[in-house]
Amino acid sequence: MARSTASTQKRRVHYVPSTHWDREWHMPLMGFRFGLVQLLDRVCAALEDGTLPGPFQTDGQSILLEDYLEIRPDRRAQVERLCRAGKLAVGPWYSMPDEFTVSGEAIVRNLIIGRAQARAFGAGAACAGYVPDMFGHNSQLPQIFAGCGIHAVILWRGVNDETRRNFLWRGADGTVLPCHKFARQGYGAYQAHVGRAHEPNRLIEDEPEAFAQHLEKWLGEEAAATDVDALLLHDSCDHQEWSPRRFAMLVEALKKSDRYELVHSSFDDYQRDLIAQQKRITGRLEGELRDPGSAIWGEQPLEASMQWLIPGVLSSRVRLKQANAQCQTLLTQWAEPFTAFATAALGAEFAPGFLDLAWRRLLQNHAHDSMDGCSVDQVHKDMEQRFDECRLIANRLALQSTSQLAASVPGELKDDEMRVTVFNPLPRDFAGVNEVALEIPTTWPVFNEFFGFEPKPAFRVFGADGKEVPYQRLGQAMNRVRPRLRTTKFPENVNSHHVSVALRLAIPALGYTTLTVRSAKPETPTRHPEVPGLATSERGMANEHLAVQIEANGTLTLTNRATGRTYRDLLTFEDCADIGDGWYHGLAINDQVFASTASRADVALVQNGPLLTTFRIRTVMHLPEAFQFDRMVRSDKFTEFVIDSLLSLRPGQRHLDVQTTVNNTVDDHRVRVLLPSGTSAKTYLADTPFDVVERPIALRQDNHEYRELEVETKPQQSWTAVHDARHGLAVVADGGLLETAVRDLPGRTMALTLFRGFRRTVFTDGEPGGQQRGSLVFHYAIVPLAGAPDRTQLCELGQQLAAGLRVVQLRAADLPIFRGKAGIGIPALQLTSGLLRLEGPAVVSCVRQVGGSVEIRLFNPHPRRITARLVLTDPAFKPAKAALTDCEGNVNAKLSLNRRKVSLTLKPKQIVTVRLG
Repeated sequence: MARSTASTQKRRVHYVPSTHWDREWHMPLMGFRFGLVQLLDRVCAALEDGTLPGPFQTDGQSILLEDYLEIRPDRRAQVERLCRAGKLAVGPWYSMPDEFTVSGEAIVRNLIIGRAQARAFGAGAACAGYVPDMFGHNSQLPQIFAGCGIHAVILWRGVNDETRRNFLWRGADGTVLPCHKFARQGYGAYQAHVGRAHEPNRLIEDEPEAFAQHLEKWLGEEAAATDVDALLLHDSCDHQEWSPRRFAMLVEALKKSDRYELVHSSFDDYQRDLIAQQKRITGRLEGELRDPGSAIWGEQPLEASMQWLIPGVLSSRVRLKQANAQCQTLLTQWAEPFTAFATAALGAEFAPGFLDLAWRRLLQNHAHDSMDGCSVDQVHKDMEQRFDECRLIANRLALQSTSQLAASVPGELKDDEMRVTVFNPLPRDFAGVNEVALEIPTTWPVFNEFFGFEPKPAFRVFGADGKEVPYQRLGQAMNRVRPRLRTTKFPENVNSHHVSVALRLAIPALGYTTLTVRSAKPETPTRHPEVPGLATSERGMANEHLAVQIEANGTLTLTNRATGRTYRDLLTFEDCADIGDGWYHGLAINDQVFASTASRADVALVQNGPLLTTFRIRTVMHLPEAFQFDRMVRSDKFTEFVIDSLLSLRPGQRHLDVQTTVNNTVDDHRVRVLLPSGTSAKTYLADTPFDVVERPIALRQDNHEYRELEVETKPQQSWTAVHDARHGLAVVADGGLLETAVRDLPGRTMALTLFRGFRRTVFTDGEPGGQQRGSLVFHYAIVPLAGAPDRTQLCELGQQLAAGLRVVQLRAADLPIFRGKAGIGIPALQLTSGLLRLEGPAVVSCVRQVGGSVEIRLFNPHPRRITARLVLTDPAFKPAKAALTDCEGNVNAKLSLNRRKVSLTLKPKQIVTVRLG
């Protein structure tokens, strides 16, 4: 409990010493590490000798101690002793993230790992949700916190009300948590107002009378703005050390006070007082908190509000965002669910430390100044290595688990056969067309057409039922090499012809189906009917749902054949100047905004068949090569900027698949793709972590008076949709494209930001990394709507685009490698099988092995109550019981496991975690 130094009749001032330690920002990780070690050396010494009574708060994140002990392993016993004694308060985060540029599942794992690491150090797991510097707060954070045993919030950005410190924040599902909001200077308010941290040449420690006056004034303001009795004095700011002299002055000043009682405290101690009196709190907050910085300027520095939302981080350094999305997908849709499947079906074992390490590497990159792309170039170079490690681990686990499952299907292979197992990571059955790159042995026969211009590998494909599967041949690359690895042999070259085909597949949810590929007789053509294709002209294509016409300038006219609604000028590209930095898209007064509507476009038909038709559009824009900062205008010198887009349509597909590639040769600009919806809507929808939010299209009417402008661009996780009663349009991205807008103009055009390039970085004269030069590839889907969208379907389309399907190809020599020694003891699996299937409109974010159980997390994206059902489809997966747990695995309620089915009722926007085992 908190320790008091004065009478209980006074208002308690919870003194929480800390630091705000951005692990990397204007210096790289190892640049800041020296300061961190010095800070914690001094803090630990002060805690040991009593100079600092403690506890000392490690900035709400456990990674500070991990980093410290990497340099000071000899201090581990001291750190653990201080943690056990309550002198060091640790967590709840592992690494303090942003809340919009990472997934909801990643936020949960961050808290789980941070609280577990705090316990491992000997500290109690922190129960106060400390979010001091995130660039806005998502709508589900109260529910996420509550699910991790956190019952109060300490925040700053995204809320403009400077007249009060306490609020009740109601999350999307109705969870209400009491909050403390920092004052105008945020988490550093005490250091600014009392410590005069903004005056670099002034040492307030030499001015005890001035210190006491500033303290009295600041505490008076805090007391007047605080609904509850307890006050929070947070002694912290960016990379600043604790000052023993200033602390002694504080103790001495409050000894004389007849109004305040100094309590040596922690956030957890403070939140207990906050919760005890939360009925007094009159302020209310609801949903996502994304207020831009208000109009409070002030004539003096400390009168101005320093609350900045900083929305431009959504689109800075898009390659980082894409790498992060790829890693999140690999972990949550491949490595975790399929190691769980292989464990359940085969009894396979996977060292859990690999997944732990992959998550830690990923979460190290989620620190807000890292993930948000607003640091110096070296920081973001360092991130690439961590993403690589995470990706390599996750890919290897996915390959190992899926290969073991594929090899355990019964039956041997002949030399003229190959087993191709196709895996589906979604908890829904897959039925449709997909592309597969087959690795055909170079020893198999080929056939030719006409006079033998191009040899083609000859093979046939058979499904799990033994029937031949027609395919559309798309392309080939001859004589490719991959290694075959055996544990006791040197690596062996495996030679293949890579042949890409499109074929119809039916794959169970979270499962696989088995294809057998057999060679044909020499010089025997293996073809299937190529007509009718989906192309309707040299610039058009259609299936039963959509009709697409490519216009001369490269834009699209798309018709929803079910409703008859036509959308025009889709795939217009917009380019404008960007004079900003990693924090902000900088608007230039002397800008010129270019659109591709008058550009030249070349159109090519790349594929045309009954299973896949693809057009290529090569749009050429001429853009200013850079922004000239000496004249503050875009350059008079223009350069060619080529945008290459592939449009694909398949039978049964209700969306248009788009892959856009640019070779960025231009500096200081932003590129967006424009998609006019043709609606007159006043609001639109976008997905955010564990939620779908509705936002107004129009900006606030008094926006011109704000210190920080509200901008039209807002966050998404994967999709944005705008609709009226009968029509609408959605755009769904495969990950990493986190910024969209719906323009407050006739036609309600959606704008998907592809990337932006900038030269400014913090405390430098500029660096090249933010420009994002070179090749950039973006994958997204355009979805016409017949009124309000199905939120679940759009969320799952985002997952499908991000994860795709995965293929394991085995020849006879590969089977023993993955079956184990001589194939002994490996159960035989069915030719087609799955782990489990989800029924109902919930969305799954996690399926993973936790000890001897399988954990499934799912959420309700709808504003209504829904029912869902988990159906266990793998015969070998035989859990004895089912339970609802919190995010950390603590059982909340038992569930009925009836005939291998678990039924659930989810309240509006509810997140639930199910344990089977």
